[in-house]
Amino acid sequence: MLESYQDVLDIKDMCKALRIGRKTAFRLLQDGQIPYRKIGRNYKIRKDAVITYLEESN
Repeated sequence: MLESYQDVLDIKDMCKALRIGRKTAFRLLQDGQIPYRKIGRNYKIRKDAVITYLEESN
């Protein structure tokens, strides 16, 4: 699952992987559903956190 993505995703990659919009992606992060780190103005999301979110949402 998500083999073509690197281990750390940015918002653009996360949106593409989950097939969601930026607004929805930011909402998932802000609500704490997917953990992230903010480095400067960039959001960094671990790929395994996205996979865990997908598994738990089913």
